[in-house]
Amino acid sequence: MKKIIHTAFILLISFQMVNAQRAPRLSSPDVDKNNNVTFRYFAPNAKEVLLSTEIVAEQIAMKKDEQGVWTTTIKKVTPDIYPYSYKVDGIEVADPNNTYVFANERFKRSIVDIPGNKPLAHSLRDVPHGKVTYRYYDSKTLETTRRVLVYTPPGFDMQDKTKKYPVLYLIHGGSDTEETWTKVGKANLIADNLIADGKATPMLIVMPYGNVRPAPLSDFTKDVMNDIIPFIESNYPVYTDTEKRAIAGFSVGGGQTLNIGLTNTDKFSYIFSFAPYTATQEFTQNFTNWNPDTKKINEQLKLFTISIGKDDFLYESVQGNLAMFKEKKINVEPIFVSGGHTWMNCKLYLTQSLQRVFK
Repeated sequence: MKKIIHTAFILLISFQMVNAQRAPRLSSPDVDKNNNVTFRYFAPNAKEVLLSTEIVAEQIAMKKDEQGVWTTTIKKVTPDIYPYSYKVDGIEVADPNNTYVFANERFKRSIVDIPGNKPLAHSLRDVPHGKVTYRYYDSKTLETTRRVLVYTPPGFDMQDKTKKYPVLYLIHGGSDTEETWTKVGKANLIADNLIADGKATPMLIVMPYGNVRPAPLSDFTKDVMNDIIPFIESNYPVYTDTEKRAIAGFSVGGGQTLNIGLTNTDKFSYIFSFAPYTATQEFTQNFTNWNPDTKKINEQLKLFTISIGKDDFLYESVQGNLAMFKEKKINVEPIFVSGGHTWMNCKLYLTQSLQRVFK
């Protein structure tokens, strides 16, 4: 009998201990009609929880209630999509109550979408929608099978060989993945909306996985030229001439865009580099003591732009890149916007570029 009572007591204590640590049902983040955003995180034993978000520059100290729920509210947020995370006693974590996660290999952030009262460039609208397909190709360069995302526009028919489409090759940032342009950058929805409004040409957007570690970064250039482009042109009804091919990318992908595009101007007529990171061995090899055929390059390129935010940590570096290209008399158009090195600006850069490519 004593043994039974003792066992029951142990089970009761164990049950109470489990329930004492069980998180309450939380809704986070919550966005109200005035664009006030409330964040909640359960950490009863934490000494400090900070909210880190690109909505504001500084981290915000959250306040804990009696249940161990830490809360903070940011008021009147400008509508957009923002990454955020919690720093719990110095450890960065994503929001466990939010399934909308930033696609990235290095950090794990969550995302909050503030839609606002008017549709934004990336909003889900009642328009015809294209399709994003996950495809796999054989990379002979890297000796492996790799994944690429392919956006096809509304009305695209794989079997219709009479209609061909131009192609934009779109590269993500350094620790991002091939999914970041759709899950965070909303490239497919931006294209859908612009095509519906008659502001963009129906096109394929090809989003490859740009990280090739431990191989050198230059192998990605070879992968694009020798494996990805042939795969797309063999499997989709697309134009194969230079005037119907474009390349764009952000951050490390913006640097890769310069490396790939400017060393292959016989293959690309449009180059859009977004806040490029160019402190790489490949860029140094390509553009140190560079003696380009300026006349030929300028004839081949219909449009070459470099976009950068005035608060971007790469702003000064990009100014140096622009000066170098201008010294070589390469026709490059600088585009300066407010803000920093963010995916909010990425969506802006892409929206601007899609309205100018293949025109």
